[in-house]
Amino acid sequence: MFAVLKTGGKQYKVQAGDMLRVEKLAADAGETIQFNDVLMLGGDAPVVGAPFVDGAAVQAEVIDQIKGEKVIHFVKRRRKHSSKRTKGHRQKLTLVKITEILASGADKSGVKAASGQGDAPAAAKSAPAAKKAAPAASGDDLTELTGVGPAAAKKLEEAGLTSFAQIAALSDADIAAIDAVKVKPEWVEQAKELAKG
Repeated sequence: MFAVLKTGGKQYKVQAGDMLRVEKLAADAGETIQFNDVLMLGGDAPVVGAPFVDGAAVQAEVIDQIKGEKVIHFVKRRRKHSSKRTKGHRQKLTLVKITEILASGADKSGVKAASGQGDAPAAAKSAPAAKKAAPAASGDDLTELTGVGPAAAKKLEEAGLTSFAQIAALSDADIAAIDAVKVKPEWVEQAKELAKG
């Protein structure tokens, strides 16, 4: 049985026992990880995902964190300029050994999901995205106010103002108490009109 998995923007065809060099993962040597993005399962009854196969996963053991071969980028400009520039790079990789291919029950296995080194900030970015989705669900897009851009809308949301009705109900004392962003009187007037519909 084989599987086609996706990690680090690349696809790999793997079988149990294969050694694989993948883009750096957030895992230590000796840990067992699980790749949940399985595009295809092959064997007697092949299964192709749309885009991923539900419940399928590939489990692997992390052998080591390594670096790839050195790549040298050399640029030379001839004639009038006569300049040279050399840059080198070694890609950070993770060496893993495929231990098992699960056709189903991956969510109940209890094994840590494989995630890249940059996935922690991505998870932090998705939390504010969820916070932004809540005001959009209520139908109030604060950027409709003149002079309110994405940054000011975010500051208003952090101050607890997520709807036009809340902004329209602000008094002069409330406006003076908000330190996160300077609320303009025009915003209050516009919010009253937009709150009416």
